Formats: sequence, C-alpha cells, structure tokens
Amino acid sequence: MGRATTWIRWGALGALAYAQAGYPLALLALPRRPLSPAAPPAPGDDGLPAVTLIVAAYAEQDVIAAKVADALALDYPRERLEVIVACDGSPDATPRLAREAGADLVLELPRGGKIRAQDAAVRRAGGEIVAFSDANARWDRGALRELVAPFADPEVGYVCGQVTFVGAAGTNQEGLYWRYEMVLRSLESARASVTGGNGAIYATRRADYVEVDPIMGHDLSFPFTFVKRGRRAVYAPAARATEKMVPTVEGEWARKRRMMSHAWPIVLRGGLVDPRGYGARYGLMVLSHRVLRYAGPFLHAAALAASLRRPRVLAPQLALLGAAAAGGRAGRAGLVARYYVVTQASIAAGLADWLRHGTQAGWSPPEGTR
Repeated sequence: MGRATTWIRWGALGALAYAQAGYPLALLALPRRPLSPAAPPAPGDDGLPAVTLIVAAYAEQDVIAAKVADALALDYPRERLEVIVACDGSPDATPRLAREAGADLVLELPRGGKIRAQDAAVRRAGGEIVAFSDANARWDRGALRELVAPFADPEVGYVCGQVTFVGAAGTNQEGLYWRYEMVLRSLESARASVTGGNGAIYATRRADYVEVDPIMGHDLSFPFTFVKRGRRAVYAPAARATEKMVPTVEGEWARKRRMMSHAWPIVLRGGLVDPRGYGARYGLMVLSHRVLRYAGPFLHAAALAASLRRPRVLAPQLALLGAAAAGGRAGRAGLVARYYVVTQASIAAGLADWLRHGTQAGWSPPEGTR
C-alpha cells in the first residue's frame, strides 16, 4: 500500500509539473514545420479570397452596431467582404441595429445556440473563406488579411488569430494565463497544429466547414477535427483582436464552468482522445495540452490524498490552497493562486454539470464583457 501511495503521489505531481512547465520545453525540443511557401501574389488586391465574416449574436444590442462598423472598417476590399449577423433568437433590438449598421445579411433564427446560428450563416455565405468573431470582439484593421494569409498553403484548414483581453483592473487573472496560452499556441502551430482556438477571431474554408454537435464549441472541436481530416490548424499571431475580460474571478469561475460543460462532451465522446488520424507529434500535443490539463483537478486531489502522511510534500499543496483562500489579501500571488484553484475547480464542476443534466446549446454573454 505504501509503494502504491508513493507512485500515485509522485505520478500525479509529476504529471501536473509536466503539463504546466515541462510541456513548453518539450515543444521547444521538436523541430519546426513551416508552412508551404505561398504562390506569388496577384497585383494589388486581386489575389485576395472572398471572405464572409460571421457574427453569431444573442442579446447583443449594446455592441452589435459597433461590431458591424468594426467589420466594415477592416483593411479588406469591400467587394470581397460579406458581413453576416446570425441572430440566435435575440429578444432585443440586435437584428434591427445590425441592419442599420450596414450588415450585408441579418438572419433572424429560432433559438438554437451559437453553433447552429453559425451553421445557418455558413449555408448562406458567399465567400470562399468563412471567418468568425464574437459580437464584443474588436479586430485590428489589418487582422483579416493576416487571418486569411495562411490559407495560401493548401494543407491549412483552420486559422485562429490572437485575442488580447482588456480591462484587467479586477480580480481575474485570465490575462496572465492567456499570455501563457498564446506562447503554447505559437509553439504548437510552428511544429504541427494547434490543439485549441478562440471564438474572437478564426476562419476556415467554406468547403471545409464541419457542422458539429451544437453543444460542442468550435474552439476545441475544430482544430483536432481538421487534423484528422488531413489539414493543419495554425495560429496567426498578427491577426489581432481584443475582447473585454470578465472583471472578477467569481465571474471567471462561472464562465469557465460553462465552457467546461461544453468541453467535456468533446473530450469524452467527441473524438478528442481518439488518436486515430493523429500523427505521433500531434498526439503528444493533445495528451499534454488537453488530456492532462483537463485531468488537473483529479491529479491534484490524488496528490493531496496521497501526501497526507508526508508533511514536506503536503505543505506546498496546502500553501497553494491557503494563498487561494487569502486571494487579494496575499497580494498578486494570492490572486494568481485563487485564479489557478478556481480554474481547476471549474474543470471538475463542468464535468459534474454535464453528467448531471447535460449541456444546453444556448448561451448568454458573460457579465461585464459588453
């Protein structure tokens, strides 16, 4: 029994350390895989593909006009850009305000969730490339050109851009975590494909678009699905967007808990952990960045239970929990500790939510982000 406890303790702690710190070093050790050189561009803007920019919206009357204006101000030929706002049963003035702001097409759909709204918009899209954004996301003027550029490589099927969170004056430490995530995403993209994306700025070819289960978000399901189909899923850091961050760690708890209730179906029955279609390199990335990340709360619980009779090993774990409980009273370190513990707990809570009562396809904007 003592030997088994030792294996559990150090195995769990080792897996946690590798997932958080060892994995970036492992990525650095892998050789890079550059994109294929693009064909020489046509003169002027003649070589740019036609793009449909899709914004799924529910109760977004406060931001939708600004979003449409932001889209129409992009540095992209207007005759090659179509803007579609897909209103998912919006109960407010979102459809009217989107039309008044100049959207090319506004769909008024029955409430079915973000994914089904996006599916409906893709069916109506005229662009060769379909790009997606959140209603509260603002893109840099040149972001669309940067987002479509990697599609010059025919192996590329999915591209996500870089989102920066603004409004970090509260207790949420998502901005710190997200910068770490962007480093991992850049390393993954340069060596194979990314294992996750974001909803603020991403694109795919319309011909390659995949309709997934409406409770399974594109952020997690698209990258590995495209890899299984023989395509690359890459990161374009120069395609920049900004979004308002949830101001409090309590709000972040609710957001991540909801996100994880959508992520667990992808992990357990959506094909993420099925290695068929992965190369060895991408399989390692999925195991390291996704499987071990989502196993985090259970690894922490196993390490804690197996350390009860080992005070020297138990003490750092209790110190982490103590710092998290203190939060801002322990300064920045306490806020980071609280964010980490809350994030780990939200993974387990999201699983419990999904197992107890399933996951609804509908969504509402997180409080404080509009």
